[in-house]
Amino acid sequence: MAHFAKLDENNIVLSVLVVNNNELVIDGVENEQKGIDFLANLTGHSLWKQTSYNKNFRKDYAGVGYTYDEARDAFIEIKPFDSWVLNETTCQWEAPEPIPEDGKKYSKREWDESTTSWGEGA
Repeated sequence: MAHFAKLDENNIVLSVLVVNNNELVIDGVENEQKGIDFLANLTGHSLWKQTSYNKNFRKDYAGVGYTYDEARDAFIEIKPFDSWVLNETTCQWEAPEPIPEDGKKYSKREWDESTTSWGEGA
């Protein structure tokens, strides 16, 4: 199965649809444009980009609200906090402070924007 992100005119992801691989294979090879054409005919909407559930291309799996960045050919999630900075190589948002190396697990839920520091990990 292939996944395609439906984009608005500002390249914001509106939804992600699954398409059977049979709809985008030409001579045994997946063809993104064939998938886009299939979805355009099916839905009447023409702005689509293929996304990879396994993050094999376009840096990240598209989600509703993400932005497709044409220059980077990447899906970029919504900025989680004002202080976080986009890593230009990975296209992932990073905290201004590294995650503590104390053996605990940390996620964005432990980030304290008011102090721009990590809270208690799990």
